Parts: sequence; C-alpha cells; structure tokens
Amino acid sequence: MSEWPEGWFRGGQGPGGQGADDLGNAVSAPAGQRAGKPGAWPEQPPPRSGGGTNPWRSPIWSAGGPEWSTRRPRWGRRIFGVLALLIVLLLVGGVATYFYLNSKLHRENILVDYSGRPAAGVGTNWLIAGSDTRQGLTRKQELQYSTGQLDATGFGRSDTIMILHIPAAGGRPVLVSIPRDSYVYIPGHSRNKINAAYAFGGPALLAQTIQTDTGLHIDHYMNIGFGGFVNVVNAVGGVRMCLPAPIHDQASGLNLAAGCQVLSGGQALAWVRDRHSFATSDLQREQDQRIFLAALLRKMTSTGVILNPFSSLPAASGVASNMTVDQATQLYQLWSAARALRSPLTTTVPNSSGGYIPNVGDVLVWNHTQASQLFTALQNDQPVPANLITGSKLAT
Repeated sequence: MSEWPEGWFRGGQGPGGQGADDLGNAVSAPAGQRAGKPGAWPEQPPPRSGGGTNPWRSPIWSAGGPEWSTRRPRWGRRIFGVLALLIVLLLVGGVATYFYLNSKLHRENILVDYSGRPAAGVGTNWLIAGSDTRQGLTRKQELQYSTGQLDATGFGRSDTIMILHIPAAGGRPVLVSIPRDSYVYIPGHSRNKINAAYAFGGPALLAQTIQTDTGLHIDHYMNIGFGGFVNVVNAVGGVRMCLPAPIHDQASGLNLAAGCQVLSGGQALAWVRDRHSFATSDLQREQDQRIFLAALLRKMTSTGVILNPFSSLPAASGVASNMTVDQATQLYQLWSAARALRSPLTTTVPNSSGGYIPNVGDVLVWNHTQASQLFTALQNDQPVPANLITGSKLAT
C-alpha cells in the first residue's frame, strides 16, 4: 500500500479514472481538466535524471505549487565584490600613505656638484649621519637624556658618520664607520677632525669632505637627530639587545644590566652615545651603533611591525618627520637602504695612529694604503678584501 492515495497529483487517475481529493476520496475532475489541463491538483515534479542531484536546484514556492530553479546563489558574487572593494581601498590607502610620508621628508640641497667631485661609481653609496640636533625633544627630555647644549654654530655636531654601499648586482651591502676624530682635509678649512665639517658647514660640507677624502661618489644622504631616533625606537615598542656586561655611564646617566633586555628610546639614545665605558672609546661606540642600527631596522621591516599599523605608521611618520635627506631621495629609496642595513658587512676605516694636535684635540690618522683599498673596492663595486672587514661585536 502507498502512503499517498492514487491520483494525488494533477493528471493522476483515481479509481474509475477519477481524481482524488485531499482525503483520498475519488472525485471527478472538471471536464476541462481531465486531459492534463491546469486544475486544482498539483503536477508531479519532473523525475531526476542521472541518478544524482543538482546542488544548485532549489524549490521556490508560489501560489501554484513548487517550481524548481537552477539559478546560482548570489553569495559568491557578493563576497567577491566585498573583497574587491577592500583591495581597492587598501591600494588607495597605501598610495595615499606613501605620498603623505614622502612629503614629510625634510629635503635640502646637500649633494651639490663642485670641481673635482668623484664620478658616479657602480652601485649606490649612502652617507648616513647622526646629528645631535634636539628637534623633537622637549626641554625635559633633553635634561632626562643628558644631551647637553648645542654648539653655537647652529649645525650641531655629527658624531655618527657611516657610508653604506649597496652593490648593483645584489651582493651583500657594506657599512663603513668613519671615526669622528679622523684627521682629514676639510675643503676651505684645512685639516681638522671630520666631525668639524658638519659644525663648519652642515651636511653639504660634510658630504663634500667625505667625497674629497674617500674618492667615493655619494648618491644619497640621510640624517636623523636625537628626537627622531628616540621617537622611532619607542614607536616600534623598543629594541631588544643582549649585553655581555653591565653598563654604567655617568655622562649619559645610562644604567643597563647584563643580559637581554628591551631598550626604550631614551635608553637606546644613551647607549649609542656612550664612549666613556670602553677602553677603545669611540671605536667601540661605532660598533655599538652599527649593531643597534641593524637591530632597529630588522624590527622596523619585520612582518609583525609592518602589518601592525599602530606600530608601522608612527615609526614611519617619526622617521619621515625627523629625517633630512638630499633633494633627489624618495621614500622608496629609503626603504631600499633600510633593507640593506638589516644585515650588512660592517667595518671601520683602517687607522694607523693617533695623537694630540694643538687647537684640534685627540685625532685618529687613517692607514691611507688600506683605506684606499677599501674605498676603491666600494667605488668599483668589487668585494672588499677580507682583512679590511673588522665586523661588529659588543664589548665584554
């Protein structure tokens, strides 16, 4: 027996050719409806073919009974549209952020042409200077970080001087520190300490002095002061350093325990300025600066910081707002330099002797034979001789 009476569907036949009502009783269909014409009984759904089901077929109920539709759901198109809109917004936001940060860079006419300027070499050379300008620091912070007073010249001093060489063929970058007490020729000022060039004529004279004494063509220049340095370190949540020994510097008020710890902006500034805690003074400070710079840029360019707008945007804004570059430098070129500074070969200009010169002070004299080998290799984009790569290590 069937659960459903015979002839329940439209066109079905009950006993004697009659249809059936809702209770299964035989009734006669209207004469005009006995030949399969539309009537009160629903038609039987069409049989399924192929032994399977179509996942896109869904019943749509209407007054005349169920109808079957093969229309695909609209959710896929809606999701695709939302994703496309998000991608467009991200692209527009990224482009707008790039141009905003690029516009915040402080540009000056620094890399000027002059008679005898070295010709452009192979690869890219950056002159990186860290000045003691207090821009971005409050008076309270100046006292807190023991920054002292600026020189009366207005340019301040540049105790951090580095040359970054990025090879054209994609080899490993080279970062060279130039000791601030290097006894060199300063155009228009005879011989003096190299950091006096910045005090005499600002970044333009420093760049000319570097090019004159090294024979390198400088392609780009960047400089960041105390305030920008502190703000950037704080924006990325500090930088983790592992110190082999405790450091206590009375001049800067720095007190750090041995072991791994995260340095705040103020602590980092004091640490990279400290030279009194080491027997080799400024030479060890240069190594500390290179180590910290690489650690900072590894964190700034890490996925965790880049994908976190609450870290990446303040850090990028802090750099752009407090950085001085030459007129031709763009933000994408700074990004390239930042990537190169993550893990370069590091060294210091070879020196042969030191001493005291009246009206100048304590100086370092370069080993001109080895220094010439170093700078010639960089200018020609050739590997630097291994014996000239001294590396960077923390003092024990």
